[in-house]
Amino acid sequence: LCTQYWASSFFIGRMTTEKDFAPLTSNIVRALNDKLYEKRKVAALEIEKLVREFVAQNNIGQIKHVIQILSQEFALSQHPHSRKGGLIGLAACSIALGKDSGLYLKELIEPVLTCFNDADSRLRYYACEALYNIVKVARGSVLPHFNVLFNGLSKLAADPDPNVKSGSELLDRLLKDIVTESSKFDLVAFVPLLRERIYSNNQYARQFIISWILVLECVPDINLLDYLPEILDGLFQILGDNSKEIRKMCETVLIEFLKEIKKNPSSVKFAEMANILVIHCQASDDLIQLTAMTWMREFIQLAGRVMLPYSSGILTAVLPCLSYDDRKKSIKEVVNVCNQTLMKLILPEDDGDHVRQTTLPHQDGITYESGSGCKNSSDLSDTSLDLSTNNNNGACVTIECPLETLDLDGIVLVLDRHLHDTVTGMMTRIAILKWLYHLYIKTPRKMFWHTDSLFPMLLKTLSDESDEVILKDLEVLAEIASSPAGQTEGRDSSEIISTQNNQTELHIPISASTPMNSSRTRTFECSPSTPTMNSYFFKFMINLLKQFNNEKSLLEIRGPFIIRQLCLLLNAENIFHSMAEILLWEEDLKFASTMVQTLNSILLTSTELFQLRNQLKDLRTTESCNLFCSLYRSWCHNPVATVSLCFLTQNYKHAYDLIQKFGDLEVTIDFLTEVDKLVQLIECPIFTYLRLQLLDVENNPYLIKALYGLLMLLPQSKAFQLLSQRLQCVPNPELMQNTPSEKTTTSNRQVPSEINYNELLQHFEKVQNKHLEIRHQRAGRNDQMERKLPL
Repeated sequence: LCTQYWASSFFIGRMTTEKDFAPLTSNIVRALNDKLYEKRKVAALEIEKLVREFVAQNNIGQIKHVIQILSQEFALSQHPHSRKGGLIGLAACSIALGKDSGLYLKELIEPVLTCFNDADSRLRYYACEALYNIVKVARGSVLPHFNVLFNGLSKLAADPDPNVKSGSELLDRLLKDIVTESSKFDLVAFVPLLRERIYSNNQYARQFIISWILVLECVPDINLLDYLPEILDGLFQILGDNSKEIRKMCETVLIEFLKEIKKNPSSVKFAEMANILVIHCQASDDLIQLTAMTWMREFIQLAGRVMLPYSSGILTAVLPCLSYDDRKKSIKEVVNVCNQTLMKLILPEDDGDHVRQTTLPHQDGITYESGSGCKNSSDLSDTSLDLSTNNNNGACVTIECPLETLDLDGIVLVLDRHLHDTVTGMMTRIAILKWLYHLYIKTPRKMFWHTDSLFPMLLKTLSDESDEVILKDLEVLAEIASSPAGQTEGRDSSEIISTQNNQTELHIPISASTPMNSSRTRTFECSPSTPTMNSYFFKFMINLLKQFNNEKSLLEIRGPFIIRQLCLLLNAENIFHSMAEILLWEEDLKFASTMVQTLNSILLTSTELFQLRNQLKDLRTTESCNLFCSLYRSWCHNPVATVSLCFLTQNYKHAYDLIQKFGDLEVTIDFLTEVDKLVQLIECPIFTYLRLQLLDVENNPYLIKALYGLLMLLPQSKAFQLLSQRLQCVPNPELMQNTPSEKTTTSNRQVPSEINYNELLQHFEKVQNKHLEIRHQRAGRNDQMERKLPL
């Protein structure tokens, strides 16, 4: 220490001899360089007295000279004691100058701020103390230098030394008081610095930033809301800090901003902040996500259709959250409101042609076509809710109606991507399907441009595990199949089958050499008029049957459920008619037989098909006869189903003729099982009318003969006993020997002249022969495989 003291004295001695510090005396210079604080303080009092004299004399030159000496020769000196003396001397000058210190603030502040970076913590503390005295005297005059002061303070806020940090807090409070009481604060100049500093990762620096934002937000004359887009992202970054205190402070700031937004929505730049919220709505931190979602909810409700250009981004953030469990219940509730409110913003007018013709000149002079959709987040950032606004160049941006901002392509892309994602939760999938349904209702013309890309995934979704998802999926598919916007002019069902043959790989032979080709024309002539169906209806039916064929479990477990729901959503007659036409040309005969069996079971048992059953009961109209013909030709793939169809339509004689043909068929266990099920079905309420007709033996002899034919097919079983007991109840069995031609009484029911029963019977024989041939070929292949296997 002794050596250091003599070295310091030698350095000070050289300074006093080699340089002229006038008007500072040698005693003042020596005291300023002394290591003892008390001596430096005495020198500071001498400097204060000297400067006061210069102020009284209005000697500006000498004042500047003193400040320059203290700054260059002391505060910026290489010797630590000299720097300490320079700092206290500059503070003394400021005190002496009083209200005139504002004239010299640049010269007073800059050397002090330089010392904020000193390695010596004591020197940083003295610098903080000196700046406090300078600012305390100058008050409002320091505001033009606020940015440099703020920049220096933000560094001291993160200082590791507690004394320095304590001193900086005192200076910070003083500056806040000055800003609060002044009306000359330059917010425009400050925001860039705030935007830069807000991304600091240091906890103390973050706390310092948040405290200043809170202060500025509370000042009535400062409208920080105008610059919120500049700092919002940084605020959400700070909200994720590890410190609970900082998170709480930041949350308070965001709450205050949101309150201000609700009070003055007309002055808020919603569009500039939309993408920032979208990003933070996808945060992994629960507090950030909940806060961002809350903001998003308010933005959608307050800004309305201004948010539509960002719908795809909003949906990207919102959709996954809909599948959150109760652990994130608060987030899920807010997300639900966001989702529903955003959906309501889409109007039928968004589907209009005028949307594609409207153009918007942007501020940079580039003109965007609204029909193509504004893909960038900033495309319409300056478009307000008003019908007319002005850009910076004074050119008027006229908006005919606020409908051109819907980015339908982006929305559909997001929905499709999430629907393809295998990890998407059930509630999210339901929400996606609700969105698609809503878009097809509100904007059908534009949505049909996306139908070809959406259609495969919608069909695949029918295999979902959730019944609710399947129901929503069927609603979308039904809307696609029935919407007038999807109508293709000049195409009949035969053309659609031909076109879809290559696309769906369904085995539908249509060549002239096909054995059943002779009945093709008649089949399509039997097609009912389907004014509510479009060209996608037949495509849907073809692909649905293909999916049933590829996924046997889907047909077995969900097939009846899907078809019944479609009958509720669409026209049941159209569904059965179209499926019958498609199955007529199906080459996979085993699948065709299984599908006919399923359709027949639905037709006979489902309450949803009550009206269709009534239509088939009495073949009194050309339409009902045509429907019967269409169903019959496909039902021939399953003999028992064909008989049940004849029972349903009261074609008892034809049913008897068919049963007579059963003797030529290969009777298998499956065949007998189906006969057993038919007997059980005859005892159900659906066939009450048939059982009552057994009382009129004279007019229904073929009904009794058909039932006896079934009885003869059955082995001794419960079904045999059930049907036998039923037939024992028939009165006057001897009348069964008579036929209607031998009686004077004729049947009350006329045989429809439109139906050629001989042709139908021949068709039945052809189809069953084809089935027999295929079974024999399959059996032959199995035998060959068994012979090839080694013993």
